[in-house]
Amino acid sequence: MLGRLVTVEGGEGAGKTTQMTFIRDYLERKGYQVVMTREPGGTPLGEEIRALLLEPRAGGMAPSAETLLMFAARAEHLEQVVRPALSAGYWVLCDRFTDATYAYQGGGRGLPLERIAVLEAWVQDELRPDLTLLFDVPVVTGLARAGRRGATDRFESEDLAFFERVWAIYRERAALYPERYRIIDASRSVEAVRAELETVLAKWLEQQ
Repeated sequence: MLGRLVTVEGGEGAGKTTQMTFIRDYLERKGYQVVMTREPGGTPLGEEIRALLLEPRAGGMAPSAETLLMFAARAEHLEQVVRPALSAGYWVLCDRFTDATYAYQGGGRGLPLERIAVLEAWVQDELRPDLTLLFDVPVVTGLARAGRRGATDRFESEDLAFFERVWAIYRERAALYPERYRIIDASRSVEAVRAELETVLAKWLEQQ
């Protein structure tokens, strides 16, 4: 039996990373073997590309270069981690995936979504997430949380308008793909978010 691809999406300070271990543990308690990973990254090459993408730099980076680096890391990730795990029957739990590229490079940077779709089809073929958990938090709240973590990376340093555009695309995609998107109210306490996650995951698993 093929595994399932579960992705966790959201803007800065949405609390995704805090909840990843909880989601993995919940799925494992239900009897699934889970590989937890992230994008960009997930492989040695991918982590090197991640460092390039996150490092603040004078002069920035062209949106097209940024997007191609994202998909280069993704191609390696799919080849080395995601596809082998799914083929072996593992569930893959990924902190961000291609929806993030649509949101950040499409919405945030203004790259035409059609270009991203071409790269998605080329790199992924028919592979798409089975479930996407979107951690929804007001942009201002999320940025305040992210700021408390310390030094900001190249994306976290963007202005409010950038993140408003990011969230507009996330919500647009959630509306386009309601069969796989589940929106989690991440503005609440860690415990309240975990309770909602458990309810959402239990209901979704019943449908599998």
